[in-house]
Amino acid sequence: MLPPNTITDIADQLEEAERTRTMIPRLTARYPNMNFEDSYAVQNEWRRRKVESGRRLVGRKIGLTSKVMQVATGITEPDYGAIFDDQVFENGSVIEHGRFSNVRIEVELAFVLGSPLTGPRATIFDVLKATEYVVPALEILSSRIEMEGRTIVDTISDNAALGAMVYGGNPTDPATVDMRWISALLYRNETIEESGVAAAVLNHPATGVAWLANKLSQHDDRLEAGEIVLAGSFTRPMWVHKGDSVLADYGPMGTISCRFD
Repeated sequence: MLPPNTITDIADQLEEAERTRTMIPRLTARYPNMNFEDSYAVQNEWRRRKVESGRRLVGRKIGLTSKVMQVATGITEPDYGAIFDDQVFENGSVIEHGRFSNVRIEVELAFVLGSPLTGPRATIFDVLKATEYVVPALEILSSRIEMEGRTIVDTISDNAALGAMVYGGNPTDPATVDMRWISALLYRNETIEESGVAAAVLNHPATGVAWLANKLSQHDDRLEAGEIVLAGSFTRPMWVHKGDSVLADYGPMGTISCRFD
């Protein structure tokens, strides 16, 4: 693994990039021997600092779970990151575009847990049992590491490129819907740009949540009751610019929208 002082230095660089809305050079270009454990060590240091500063952990995000996202990034396995309370926006929010870097939107389902979920042998049935409800969500991506040539080691270090999330629509009991067939239409400025169905996420969006519970168990961590889990996008990321309005239509599950000023 990288020495602790290098992990700390990388976390410092990422904090400065987040503060200044800029990007740092790709980590894997500068540290070619950097591995998964190094990247999660960077992310955990970043998370520790946020908690220490008073931010509250409210959930996790899973990234790169669908083929369209893997093709879009060139990365072929999932990653995960942390969600804090000041990164969660309500439906219809007006959001400061300049708060983020390389701003893109993804269409997802958010699982809200009613009970803890622990690995290492969690299945989709454990996920469904632990889930209180699912709700439409948009993930706002923000990259603090240069995007060209990134590997999963870079994205993990960058908290899986999470900027924020928006939730809305109709909270739905997972027992009442076939989540594989939940679909959404994504609009930017009244023009449809993307569409997809939730089965694109590992054949069932709950599969990603089970993967996360099992992955967290490798780091002596688990998902707690009340946590929000963004299960991964089932559309390609859509670029958004200052002044853009975004709307996602999930049919029976309702709509979710935001505007970037």
